[in-house]
Amino acid sequence: MSQTRGVPTVDAQNLGTDLHAFSKALGQAWTETGFVAVTNHGIDTTVIDSCIKVSRDFFALPDVVKMKYRVVGGGGQRGYTPFGIETAKDATLADQKEFWHVGRDTSGGVLSEKMPDNIWPEECPPFKEACQTFYGAMDHLGRRLLSAVALYLDQSPDHFESRVSTGNSILRLLHYPPPDMNNAGERAAAHEDINVITLLVGADQAGLEILNRDGTWIPVHADADAIVCNVGDMLERLTNHVLPSTTHRVVRADGEGDDCSRYAAPFFLHFAPDVKIATLPNCITEQRPNRYPSAITAQTFLEQRLAEIGLT
Repeated sequence: MSQTRGVPTVDAQNLGTDLHAFSKALGQAWTETGFVAVTNHGIDTTVIDSCIKVSRDFFALPDVVKMKYRVVGGGGQRGYTPFGIETAKDATLADQKEFWHVGRDTSGGVLSEKMPDNIWPEECPPFKEACQTFYGAMDHLGRRLLSAVALYLDQSPDHFESRVSTGNSILRLLHYPPPDMNNAGERAAAHEDINVITLLVGADQAGLEILNRDGTWIPVHADADAIVCNVGDMLERLTNHVLPSTTHRVVRADGEGDDCSRYAAPFFLHFAPDVKIATLPNCITEQRPNRYPSAITAQTFLEQRLAEIGLT
């Protein structure tokens, strides 16, 4: 495995040819850095490009139009969230970003109580299809990666499947506007992700940085055809920090023009709301005592963290 552009790289072709070898490579990378760049992931570039295009088209709309799709009291779980709302945990200034959330299609079923229906902007007719196609592709890739993670953790490959197949996973379309020198806030202040794992499209643009174990910030700049994937807090908790949730941020890149926006599309893979996050027994040793003796449901964990970042 080569260490390139700030994070290790793994080849997802091995998912289908040698799952055990891929599992070892992915697990070791995440144990060391919490981040990895996945190549040959199988998601067609047209699917990715279409999603980014509708994202750009939506964020280019007037604010008064975008605000039609803000769900007040919805915790930002669906639709549009404007600038000045989300604030990283322990940060004092809001991030310089706006975003749109797409969730799993529950079709009004039993899951809709915890996972509200999606809404779609009528001003962008291709938006719905592009987002749903991309959501499905990222969800499928994330579940395949988790089968490898399960093996690394000495579980069966399908260990996570029932826990995430109806998970409260979120596709976030992100727009970081040209940096405002009069605003001291960062594009995204230092934080860890709430969820199980995150799959990120857009890391080929400069600005993403991860916090190294020695306290230094490392720029991450992936190839355009790679998807950057990192461990979230739920998986860190489940594994008793065997797999770490690494602090990261998005900053203004050196040499970036004042007229330069940044667009990205992270997919936050979540457990189903009623899944209990309880430390895996084989992740507890005398040298690594259980940090979390009490289990917590994924829904309760999510609600606590949404409150901490200002979305509820």
